[in-house]
Amino acid sequence: MIAAKVLTRVVVDGQSLTSALEQALPAIESAQDRAWVQALCYGVCRHYHRLDFILTQLADKPLKDIHIRLLILVGLYQLGFMRIKTHAAVSETVNAAGRKPWAKGLINALLRRYLREKDQFEQAADRNPSARLSHPEWMIDKIGRDWPEQAEACLQANNLQPPLTLRVNLARISRDDYRGLLAEQGIAAEPHAFCDAALILGNPVPVETLPGFTEGQVSVQDAAAQLAAGLLDVRPGQRVLDLCAAPGGKTAHILEMQTQLKELVAVDVDRERMRRVEENLQRLRLPARTIVGDAAEPQSWWDGQLFDRILVDAPCSALGVIRRHPDIKLLRRAEDIDALKAQQRAILRSAWSLLAPGGMLVYATCSVLKDENERQVLNFLTEHSDASELPIAAAWGIAGAAGRQILSGDAAMDGFYYARLRKV
Repeated sequence: MIAAKVLTRVVVDGQSLTSALEQALPAIESAQDRAWVQALCYGVCRHYHRLDFILTQLADKPLKDIHIRLLILVGLYQLGFMRIKTHAAVSETVNAAGRKPWAKGLINALLRRYLREKDQFEQAADRNPSARLSHPEWMIDKIGRDWPEQAEACLQANNLQPPLTLRVNLARISRDDYRGLLAEQGIAAEPHAFCDAALILGNPVPVETLPGFTEGQVSVQDAAAQLAAGLLDVRPGQRVLDLCAAPGGKTAHILEMQTQLKELVAVDVDRERMRRVEENLQRLRLPARTIVGDAAEPQSWWDGQLFDRILVDAPCSALGVIRRHPDIKLLRRAEDIDALKAQQRAILRSAWSLLAPGGMLVYATCSVLKDENERQVLNFLTEHSDASELPIAAAWGIAGAAGRQILSGDAAMDGFYYARLRKV
């Protein structure tokens, strides 16, 4: 089964689910089959810790064959979470074992036992925190310490499929008019309360079928990410820097909101990801200077001219976007956080040296951990006497000791953090 092979690349090789699927899906001829494989892979990653716990209860001893173990998880996911005939799910999973007759008998026995004793196994999973919430213990602990009252809802939101949210290019068409174009194609969409350009689709559709997508009237971007451009408060004639810019959604949104900039410079360290920025800008017909460079080492690419506005979309644990990238639960490690904090600190310090007096820097992450967010900003303010926080007065998110935090699922948004800093 292709899904098990994709999951093996994630679990064993540490490859991202997106990358593993990009390699596997083109070989599948049917669009329906491609969608099926993708749904299985996302579902198993999303509920991996629960499924794996149930498997350990089913099996008498650990399975050494990782491919067969993942294949069984695919079968359990179909039986536990998908509306599919049970005999078809069992038969398909057994047949996918290929030339391993020992595995076929084992898979058949385990899946049929699960069906017979399903309530018992599910209740046991509900008593285990990691299985119940389907997250690794360290994530549950960290999020729980930072957000004791909201942690349960945040973690449960991570296990839900996110909505498809659009960003309408208001420089070309109003949100209401674009919503009308969607309605003409039978696509239901609701405006987002906190983002003037955001529409949330009732059901996801292929991006290429969206009216005006090729012409640059609309892009796909979560509502939380759409808040960045407004917080930056860009004015005509200003010079703007977008650090860690890939894949370019925030870069494009800034340009859509303010068409009379002196210049916008987008920087990212990854050349391949920068190509995506350039492709997005080309589709939207927006001007920006793109640079492949390290945000923490501007001396290698900076031209010496200060910026009026800087967006630091810092590398982070990405624990706020797990619902979109459930493989984060399998790939991220607790020990990664300290290295990310050091990287964020280095980028913030370097970015600050590029900001003109009186200018504003917006620090953003898609994390929900205070170590990466408000504590990072508070430490920065302590170390820089020429920095002051500009509080964010908003109806969204939670005001912290510094900045404002959105937790996963709040107002249908991803988990995001924002802080605004003014240079004296």
